Amino acid sequence: MRFVLWGTYCENALEKRTPYREEHLAGLQQQKDAGVLITLGPTETSSHVFGIYEAESKQQVDELLHNDVYWRQGIWTALEVHPWIQAF
Repeated sequence: MRFVLWGTYCENALEKRTPYREEHLAGLQQQKDAGVLITLGPTETSSHVFGIYEAESKQQVDELLHNDVYWRQGIWTALEVHPWIQAF
């Protein structure tokens, strides 16, 4: 099942994320290697995050996101995950 993620970043996210970036990227690579993460990244203004996951359940995606260092350290300030149907 596919899921789409929309979220927001904190103020000055580019500066505040620096100490956590390597851990964040390593975790995303693990998710990608496991086939769960399809894509994830910020908008051009770094105000929002967008992602696509393929997972067994929304709960699985929620757990991955809430265990991410960016969530734990307040770099991401809000996260919404929705089941998604890819039309094309």
